[in-house]
Order: sequence, then C-alpha cells, then structure tokens
Amino acid sequence: MCKYKDTNLGIKKLDFGEKRGMMAVYLTDGRVVMVPVGMFPDIKRLNRQQREDWMVLDDQYFTFEHDSRIYSIKDVLHI
Repeated sequence: MCKYKDTNLGIKKLDFGEKRGMMAVYLTDGRVVMVPVGMFPDIKRLNRQQREDWMVLDDQYFTFEHDSRIYSIKDVLHI
C-alpha cells in the first residue's frame, strides 16, 4: 500500500465512463480521484475498448493489455 498523509492507499478499479476525457480511479479507502486522460498520453491514444482492458497489480499499479507501460498510484496522485 502507498502511505500518504497517514493513510494507506491502493487502487480498486478504473472507469473511463464517468466523465468525458477523464479517468476515475477508485481507491481502497472509498475515495474516487478524477484525472484528465490527457495527463497520460499513452492512455489517451488507446481507443475506448482498449481502455477497458486494464488490470490492477498489487493494489499500487495499473496497466493495459494494449500498453506496455505500468502506471503507479503515485502517478495518479502526483506524489
């Protein structure tokens, strides 16, 4: 788990249908972080179907079937 301000954070799931151009990152503490997809050029290049092929790794990272990059919860939170 990522320790941030005395809270252990992990990633539960991703959602691209909440708001156009945004990625919703659901955290293990119940919060949802909305991040512009434009902050992640490799994800922005994926089509809608490819964005749905995501996987969470060890609660701290996520990646996509059609993208070789692994993203961290720290990337989302800009830590």
